[in-house]
Amino acid sequence: MRLVLGARRAGQSTIETLPLDLTRLASVREFAQGVIQGLGDSLINGLVLNAGTQFPNLDQRTEDGFETTFAVNHLAHYLLLQLLLPKLAQGATVVITTSDTHDPKQNPMAPKELDPQLLAHPQAQSRPTGFSAGFRAYAASKLCDLLMARGLATSDEAKAMRFTVVAYNPGLTVGTSLFRAWPLWARLAMGTVGLIRPMVRLATVEQAGQNLADLALGRITPPAGRLYASLVKRQLTWPDPSELARQDDVMKGLWRDSARMVGLSSPV
Repeated sequence: MRLVLGARRAGQSTIETLPLDLTRLASVREFAQGVIQGLGDSLINGLVLNAGTQFPNLDQRTEDGFETTFAVNHLAHYLLLQLLLPKLAQGATVVITTSDTHDPKQNPMAPKELDPQLLAHPQAQSRPTGFSAGFRAYAASKLCDLLMARGLATSDEAKAMRFTVVAYNPGLTVGTSLFRAWPLWARLAMGTVGLIRPMVRLATVEQAGQNLADLALGRITPPAGRLYASLVKRQLTWPDPSELARQDDVMKGLWRDSARMVGLSSPV
C-alpha cells in the first residue's frame, strides 16, 4: 500500500507527506498537482478528507478572504475533491469526516437553514458573537461536508465509477488538537470530559481512527442506501442525517456556490 498524507509539516519519516495548508486554496492546488504528478499512471483507491478546525469566534480569515472554519472544513476539501476526482479508480472509496453537531436533534446550535455566502463572509451586524459563534460555524461547516458527500454520491460520475462515498462522524473525540483554539475554560471542561470518557463510552482517538481507516479500506461497507456513518458509544451506526442535510436543493445550491468560490466553472 502507498499512503500519501497532506500536512503543513512532515510527521513520521515512514509516511510520504506532501505540503498542504488548507487555509490557502493555492496550497490545495499545489498539493493536488503534486499528488497527480507523483502517482503517474497509478490511480487513487481511497481518498480521505478528514482535517478540521474550530475557533471560539468568527474573527479569523484566510488569505483568500473566507471565514476560516468554513474555508478549511469545507471549501478546501471541496476543491481537493474536485481536483483529484479524475485520479480516482473504479470502485474507489471517498470518506469525508462530518459531525453529528450538524443535526439540530443532537445540537441546538446546529443550522436550520444554510446560506453558503453568509458562512463564507459573515456580516458583522448580524453574525452571532461569543463562544457560540465559533461552535455554530463548526456545526454549519460539518453540514456542508455531509452535503458534499451526498452531492458526490448522487453525481453521474460517482454512479458510473461505482464510488463508495461515506460521511463519517467520529463523535466527540477527546485528545485531538481540534480544540486548541478554544478559550482556557472550554479546554479545561473538555479535559474533564476526557476523565469520564470510559463511563459515558466515548470513543478514543485510536477507536475513531480505526473506524476511519476501516471505512477507507473497505473493511466496513455502508448498508444499501446509507451514506452517513456515526460512531455512537463506540459502535458504528448508519442513521439518517438531519432533515436539512437530506434536501437536494440545499445540496445543489452548496455545490454551485462552492464551485464559484474556489474558481471552478461548474461542479461535477
